[in-house]
Amino acid sequence: MTDHVEKLIDMALSEDIGSGDVTSEYFVPAGVNSRALMLVKAEGVVAGLEVAQRVFAKVDEKIVTKVLIEDGSKVAKGAYVMEIKGPARSLLTAERVALNFMQRLSGIATKTAQFVALTEGTKANVLDTRKTTPGWRELEKYAVTQGGGVNHRMGLYDRAMVKDNHLVAEHDIDDIQAAITRLKTEKPHVEVELEADRLDQVEAFLKLKGVDHILLDNMTNEQMMEAVQMRGVAKTPMLEASGGVNETTIADIAKTGVDFISVGALTHSAVALDISLDFVE
Repeated sequence: MTDHVEKLIDMALSEDIGSGDVTSEYFVPAGVNSRALMLVKAEGVVAGLEVAQRVFAKVDEKIVTKVLIEDGSKVAKGAYVMEIKGPARSLLTAERVALNFMQRLSGIATKTAQFVALTEGTKANVLDTRKTTPGWRELEKYAVTQGGGVNHRMGLYDRAMVKDNHLVAEHDIDDIQAAITRLKTEKPHVEVELEADRLDQVEAFLKLKGVDHILLDNMTNEQMMEAVQMRGVAKTPMLEASGGVNETTIADIAKTGVDFISVGALTHSAVALDISLDFVE
């Protein structure tokens, strides 16, 4: 629960509650206490329970929550993941915001787990990208890890990712090496990744010093296998496959021997996991 996540929760509550929950105020008697269970209505992977707990706590400190299962757990349809007790008005006021966080993050974790399962038996790790909901990156990348995926860079600051738009025509291989050397000298903690869409670029990049990753952009599986062979037994630079990755292609891509496969769909196309809050006796 970082300061950024706390602010995100505050914004969500402010957006939803506004000047007050008029439905609960006028149609739910004051002083009534209730018990509710958070129910998962489809098979998936759960993520965001701590965030949901924080939502309830911010609405009313009298609410008591009990987590029944851990983030990252695979659950079947009908599983209960949290018990919530407290003033009925407060439970109803917090319900939608808590569920919005849970459904979104669990949807990402579920989709990630589906992709990870398709790479089973290979050494490939499933990566996320920066194609995240504005403001939600920290949470969405957390959800990816709960589904078994691995985080790529968080932003423009923690890895230099040199793509074709950066490699303008006048930049030759010596210019690239000079830039890498300067970056590694001034910011040694920052990794360097170079994008290649041709094998001759891979061959040239393998000769450079200080390259941590090579991105194999929209290459065929045969080309990626050849790139892996070109690198040989060396453990670096790591090879990342990107482009054209979906549920029908990722298994064969993983078999090429690449170290990572980046999948933008983990965050930009994840469907919310169906979760509800059921009030019980």
